[in-house]
Amino acid sequence: MNHEQAAIEELLFQSGAHLDIENPKWENGFIGMLRPFNTKLSEDNFHKIVNALHVLSDEFSHNNIRKDIISSIWGICHLTKTWAINSEGILQINSLITSEQIKQLENWTEHISHITFCLIDGCKNNIAFEDYNIEFNKNLI
Repeated sequence: MNHEQAAIEELLFQSGAHLDIENPKWENGFIGMLRPFNTKLSEDNFHKIVNALHVLSDEFSHNNIRKDIISSIWGICHLTKTWAINSEGILQINSLITSEQIKQLENWTEHISHITFCLIDGCKNNIAFEDYNIEFNKNLI
């Protein structure tokens, strides 16, 4: 499996869209950590998503971006907002999430959304990832 395939697979696990639901990556991924919510957020999941976007950044320059890439990113952002960030979401209604965790999830989904928008819009990587300060590593995925 090459780096791009591994990045797509990572996004599928993080979004809960991967077909291998028995794999711990599915349950412990970004969406998996929210349902059922075990009171802990994994910053590592956020970094894996951003790293996958960095690996796939050339993919966004194509006129036809793979549906599974967009679906995974959209799923991560949408489901996080629906379940956790929205005041009517299941995690807030049941008082399962703290205000600090909500802010953290807002921050992460805003970063993911901003990076994705920039890549789709044709921005260079230095602009898309300018607010993200870690060393990118293709071996993280």
